[in-house]
Amino acid sequence: MKSYDLIVVGGCSAGIVAAITAKRRNPEMKIAILEKLPRIGKKLLATGNGKCNLTNENAPEHDYVGKEFASFAFEKYSPEKVKEFFCSLGLLCYTDSCGRVYPESNTAASVVDALRFELERLKIDVYCETAVTDIKHKKDFIINGEFVSKKLIIAAGGKSSPSQGSDGSGYALAKMLGHSVTRLYPALVPLCVSPEITKPMKGIRVRNVNLTLKGEKKIAQTSGEILFTDYGLSGIAAMELAASAQKYIDTVKSNPFTYIDFMPDMTYDKIVDYLINLNNIKGFANIDNLLTGFLPKAVGIAICKASKLYKSDKLISDLNEKDIRKIAEKIKSFPLEVTGSKGFKDAQVTSGGVKTDEADEKTMQSKICKDLYFAGEIFDVDGGCGGFNLQWAWASGMLAGELN
Repeated sequence: MKSYDLIVVGGCSAGIVAAITAKRRNPEMKIAILEKLPRIGKKLLATGNGKCNLTNENAPEHDYVGKEFASFAFEKYSPEKVKEFFCSLGLLCYTDSCGRVYPESNTAASVVDALRFELERLKIDVYCETAVTDIKHKKDFIINGEFVSKKLIIAAGGKSSPSQGSDGSGYALAKMLGHSVTRLYPALVPLCVSPEITKPMKGIRVRNVNLTLKGEKKIAQTSGEILFTDYGLSGIAAMELAASAQKYIDTVKSNPFTYIDFMPDMTYDKIVDYLINLNNIKGFANIDNLLTGFLPKAVGIAICKASKLYKSDKLISDLNEKDIRKIAEKIKSFPLEVTGSKGFKDAQVTSGGVKTDEADEKTMQSKICKDLYFAGEIFDVDGGCGGFNLQWAWASGMLAGELN
């Protein structure tokens, strides 16, 4: 058997930085990474639309699921520390107006290359196309009957985007070693909603909206861009509601509604005044063109249909004040029934995972199995779009790599 001081299961963000951190702190250690795919870092290549949104400077204040557990890692390995780490690899970064941090090259490949070169420099062994299916622990960890290691870090990702390596297999490994796993939900994934309403608007983006998810009461709220599709809603604002929506559906056995506020910066009364004034400007025009001054035409038509005021030959001047108030109501609260999400195949993140109360938040070490550590998405910790989940991957990976 091949013998190591530390083996890391999973060759992506959390696993790679865990191995690098461990080797930098303990140069004499013999370390290996086991990765099931033909190359390491595949999921990283898809982040930030190929630009790799490395972290977000607002991460310490972000409303993570599992934030209490993650807080120590964020305090010790802040976004600034993450940027310093990448600078130590020769990778320079920049920050946009929303706090999102990207490599100066604007390519995720440069991030993967920087990490790969450091693994080579440190002489960390990387075994690709090596799926871990069995782990036994006595004095040491026996992996697949082929590797033996004194210490083990499981950073195998979650269940999202299985084509990029996160197929949920890490949870089975955690269970083999005595750990519990919460119920899993796809997160940061498009919503399936009333397709008969969204299909005519397929491909249309609306830049700045508020979305409110409601069941028996308010469940969650987001803001940002949405994209209408033939099956429902995509875009950051919609995707951030997915896990909450699916949890509600599974728990309550009922479908929630998401309500779109297309004009969050305008009050209902101001919208009414604006629409009344349109009669003086273009009352002669067809109702199809009522809202073209601030919304795409197809969205305006959908709003008029939802207000039950749409007729193809109707003119703007045919609308009375009561009609205009109905339209204003739908602009501020456009309802869509949520029937589910596109699932793990299209999800960016997994919500749920290894129970955080079974690990030490200051070391990432298991409380159940000595010398076992976890890092990254495999934990029941997740955040929204914008570099927040990668920040957790880096911070937890570095903390686990301390091997305290």
